[in-house]
Amino acid sequence: MNGPAVLRPGSRGEAVRDLQVRLGALGHEIPPVEAASFGAETEQAVRAFQQSRGLRVDGICGPQTWAAVVESGWRLGDRMLYRRRPMLRGDDVAELQRRLNGLGFDAGREDGILGDDTRRALVEFQRNMGLPTDGICGTSTIAVLDRVGTLAEGSVASVREREALRRGPHRLSGRRVFVAAAPGFETLAGAVVRELNDAGAGAALDATGAADPVLAAEANRYAAHLFLAFRAGDTPGCRCSYFESGRFRSEAGYAVATAVSRELAPVLGGEPSVVGRTYAVLRETRMAAVMCEPVAQGDVDAMRGVVVRGADVAHAVVRGVRHGVEQPPASGEDAATDA
Repeated sequence: MNGPAVLRPGSRGEAVRDLQVRLGALGHEIPPVEAASFGAETEQAVRAFQQSRGLRVDGICGPQTWAAVVESGWRLGDRMLYRRRPMLRGDDVAELQRRLNGLGFDAGREDGILGDDTRRALVEFQRNMGLPTDGICGTSTIAVLDRVGTLAEGSVASVREREALRRGPHRLSGRRVFVAAAPGFETLAGAVVRELNDAGAGAALDATGAADPVLAAEANRYAAHLFLAFRAGDTPGCRCSYFESGRFRSEAGYAVATAVSRELAPVLGGEPSVVGRTYAVLRETRMAAVMCEPVAQGDVDAMRGVVVRGADVAHAVVRGVRHGVEQPPASGEDAATDA
């Protein structure tokens, strides 16, 4: 479904009322005095929701936040789940993926998007349980999932990710890297691309400033092994993000984000900061993906420092990428994370 126009403090109307009702159903209550009016309490509720969902925390309900609000309202059993185009998305899909993975049927990343991996796992589950193998998760399939759900432990998708990271290949040369730059970061991203190419990787740059889903689709078409993006963040300091949702995290994304953050810390100052997020560009790419946010949005002084030390920053990023690809952390090794 199409969402409303961007909603921000000062917005009014039925779209705001709809947002408030949906947030209230998710536990983010907004006082009646702000009904249909985007005031301070609504902004606070939006920020709290964004924080809880691993989204960019800016208090503005744009396309990604609205989509997440809608998806959060679905519970397993509310609707039939099956592979279609456009693909079904929602917390009910994520719950299905979590349960299948826990039972040993590899549904892939627990990203709340019902794609081919999830359908294959669902059909295999149905076959093993003596159900019709129609790839549709309806009442009968959910009843069996509920009955055997206590058997679920861990996540086969996470195990697969860790094993793939262990096996490698552990080399940067020959790997395809898709690099994206938000406005203001074109020069830095260009320098990173040149260094990656010099290191033997095949690197491509997108500096159009396109929306996250568009960038993810382009990276998927490029068949990249790694997606790396640069943009301003929503908190002070430098932070690197990878995809994480519930019990699942991208192990390769985590490894590269950790290594890049550690290399950038002595160059830009501060401590390494690595965090799991559900940004659309991290969620929808089919490869390891890292979002590098060297400075906070609007921090002119910090941005000036990035520009002045651009060559050093680019060197640090490429060192981190190389280290994350060629010397990933052993399973269970911790990295610094922000709160």
